[in-house]
Amino acid sequence: MVQVSTALKSNDFRLATPAALAAYRESILAERDPNRTIIIVCHGTGCRANNSPKVADALRRAVAAAGLNAQVIPEIKDTGCHGFCSRGPLVVFQPSGLFYQKVQPEDVEEIVQKTLIEGTPVERLLYADPETGEHVVHDRDIPFYKYQQRLVLSNIGKIDPVDLRDTIAAGGYQSLVKVLTSMTPDEVITMVEDSGLRGRGGGGFLTGRKWRMTAEHGRETPGPVYILANGDEGDPGAFMDRTLMEGDPHAVLEGMLIGAYAIGSSEGYIYVRAEYPLAVKTLRQAILSAREAGLLGENILGTGFSFDLKLNLGGGAFVCGESTALMASIEGKPGEPRAKYIHTVEKGLWGRPSNLNNVETWANVPLIIAKGADWYRDIGTEGSKGTKIFSLVGQVKNVGLVEVPMGVTIKDLVLRIGGGVPEGREFKAIQIGGPSGGCIPQAHWDLPIDFDSLWDAGAMMGSGGMIVMDNSTCMVDVAKYFLEFLIDESCGKCIPCRLGLQRMREVLKEFSAGRGSLEDLEELDSLARAIKDGSLCALGGSAPNPVLATLRYFRDEYEAHILHHKCPAAVCKELITYAINPELCNGCTACARECPQGAITGTKKEPHALNASLCIKCGICFEVCKFGAVTVA
Repeated sequence: MVQVSTALKSNDFRLATPAALAAYRESILAERDPNRTIIIVCHGTGCRANNSPKVADALRRAVAAAGLNAQVIPEIKDTGCHGFCSRGPLVVFQPSGLFYQKVQPEDVEEIVQKTLIEGTPVERLLYADPETGEHVVHDRDIPFYKYQQRLVLSNIGKIDPVDLRDTIAAGGYQSLVKVLTSMTPDEVITMVEDSGLRGRGGGGFLTGRKWRMTAEHGRETPGPVYILANGDEGDPGAFMDRTLMEGDPHAVLEGMLIGAYAIGSSEGYIYVRAEYPLAVKTLRQAILSAREAGLLGENILGTGFSFDLKLNLGGGAFVCGESTALMASIEGKPGEPRAKYIHTVEKGLWGRPSNLNNVETWANVPLIIAKGADWYRDIGTEGSKGTKIFSLVGQVKNVGLVEVPMGVTIKDLVLRIGGGVPEGREFKAIQIGGPSGGCIPQAHWDLPIDFDSLWDAGAMMGSGGMIVMDNSTCMVDVAKYFLEFLIDESCGKCIPCRLGLQRMREVLKEFSAGRGSLEDLEELDSLARAIKDGSLCALGGSAPNPVLATLRYFRDEYEAHILHHKCPAAVCKELITYAINPELCNGCTACARECPQGAITGTKKEPHALNASLCIKCGICFEVCKFGAVTVA
């Protein structure tokens, strides 16, 4: 019989010493049977949107109705995002790793009958290998997971993020104990320096070096030193930081505690955008439980070290991901960046030395302390150590969140983990680094993904957003889209960003309409480089990257728009025409029913016709036609 025990979420005590924490962990592990079957229902944002809470409720009811000596408690064992978002809702049986995908409430009774009672899997809910069609039973054998190296994400999908007992049982706060009882602050900084950890928020600055500079300035000018975590993730299609905050918030808190001890800080802030309500809720609960347990606040674990932090909600301004704009926002000022000639490690929040790291950077720190700098340095490439979390979205079969060693190639990431682009299409490019990144074409998909290689290729690591594009994508349109996003998000403080990006968009709009000249291409390139050199902050300095990268790798597409008045991908409306091929049209009337302009006429079971003068080129007819009769050129 299956037995699934409940885990107490209440935490009405305070751990006074490291020994008390160790004893508490031992007591938790002692009451847990490692062979016990636990049913986990993913409660990440994507799975929640696809009914995972209803799946969890249905499981509880079905188990109770079956009269089993078990209690299925997915609400208590809520987990963060498992990563395989395109297959959710996900249900995983532990410790076996039996993996069900796209589970709905109506599937639950069959799961209980076959899996819990009969001991056999429900084959139709298993992952099927796209090449062989064979079903894969366990998550560890699915290519999406098999080729990852999940270190920072190792607890997500296994622990309840707001149950401190789960975190402690999984080894949480053990690295904090190590530094507080056996390491000096300088030794901690040295270990982080030796590991080669670079910031995961976009800049890629050496984390240990930043810590040391902050600590030195703090000693030179007595007063508060601040620790900050940047969770203001705003890149289109990116959800790495959100997943960490939702799925393993204590890893972020522990990293910040270690950093605070190292640089001499007693006060910190986590800056999270308000559009992440689940992350905000989870962090609040984690902070409260850590504080109640004596892992935050005064005299932590009786060691004399004190540190506490606050959650600060951002209004959703993309520019507030920039360090000085973020600090200005916390101070209650408009989220505008300042000139970089004064560094935040010297004068940051309220004019005091401040250390800001991305939440993923903080979550790496406990791993480094636990396993050592040498272990961490052995992962990745010469200049980029460790793993990196990426959100893999766009025209790719396996959409989701992945963690891979630095140095994995674009090809391996897209094909082995992502499963390639959907059938009938060809991989064209991948946008790396968010709206300020660059598009890397298929010709360069053997490029290793690390800070330096991407920079040399005209892209950037950014926070880890990746958008896969197939041959239906127009690169002129892509450059225009990202420019429009950045124009909307710019604070407008400096002229190069405020006016320069506007002018770049005007030129791109002309190209999309089949107008312009080759001389305009040169102006666009020159203007982009001037904006990079003259802008006040990193947003403006990196904003031209999508244009520069597409000019570098897809100049032929720009020339096709300008010289031949054609959009090779058939995307730009002013350069395309829809038509109906009478030889393929069987008169199903689907296109005529859906056309908002009444531009399509014809009788049932007879070829239809499209009046080009009425067509607004919305593309609905192309989308609904199942016979390939609607053409676009």
